[in-house]
Amino acid sequence: MTTDLIERMDAAVAAVRTHSALEPEVAIILGTGLGALVDMIETEATVPYGEIPDFPEPTVETHSGRLVLGRLGGTPVVAMQGRFHRYEGYTLQEVTFPIRVLKALGAETLVVSNVSGGMNPLWAVGELVLIDDHINLLGDSPLVGPNVDELGPRFPDMSEPYDRGLQEMARAAALDLGLRLNRGVYVAVPGPQLETRAEYRMLRTLGADVVGMSTVPEVIVARHMDMRVLGLSIITDSCLPDALEPVSVERIIEAAAAAEPHLTRLIERVVSQI
Repeated sequence: MTTDLIERMDAAVAAVRTHSALEPEVAIILGTGLGALVDMIETEATVPYGEIPDFPEPTVETHSGRLVLGRLGGTPVVAMQGRFHRYEGYTLQEVTFPIRVLKALGAETLVVSNVSGGMNPLWAVGELVLIDDHINLLGDSPLVGPNVDELGPRFPDMSEPYDRGLQEMARAAALDLGLRLNRGVYVAVPGPQLETRAEYRMLRTLGADVVGMSTVPEVIVARHMDMRVLGLSIITDSCLPDALEPVSVERIIEAAAAAEPHLTRLIERVVSQI
């Protein structure tokens, strides 16, 4: 299995290299409704996921399914325009295979973005959140199974999943840009259904500020390979159990689109300084 994973990574990298020889320093994952950042990248190549061996195909609205290589703020980057989720039917190993490929392409830093439901009563829809820590309630880990020692340790440390230095860079950039940037804990749940009032109360009691259905497996694999990670989220719906209202994916995408320019400016500023 070890040889198989490395061979599949090599095949995926080779496929990307037929489009571009760029060696990215930073990898960026763009979540639901957050694909417009690629418009700010000085694009060298765009590779559909379907042309990369073993890359899944995204099935979620607004996830375009393209790998974009180029420069952002002068820094060589590779961006995933669309990610994968467990609720789509993929294993966590399949969900995170692209992260291993991004590392193999040369990226030492991973910027993950997502949209989330806000459970902290002091935060509002449309605000940005700097992810400081996370809780994995997916019931699984992408590291289950034989460890690939060439890629990382059997028991990777998770005392600092989100790099403190990158967090300070993001906070300074947000201050300079005049953006409110909350800092808190993200909890990942399987989905695809949204949570009940009782579940929101439980998640808040556990210490979570925002909730979503992605990101955590990607971060686990990135840390397994010793990548620095910066996590950013947009609150797209209010999840206060005593004032809970029905929400649709259309409303979530609309809220993401409204706040996306702020997130884009923040990511560009931080990436340009790496």
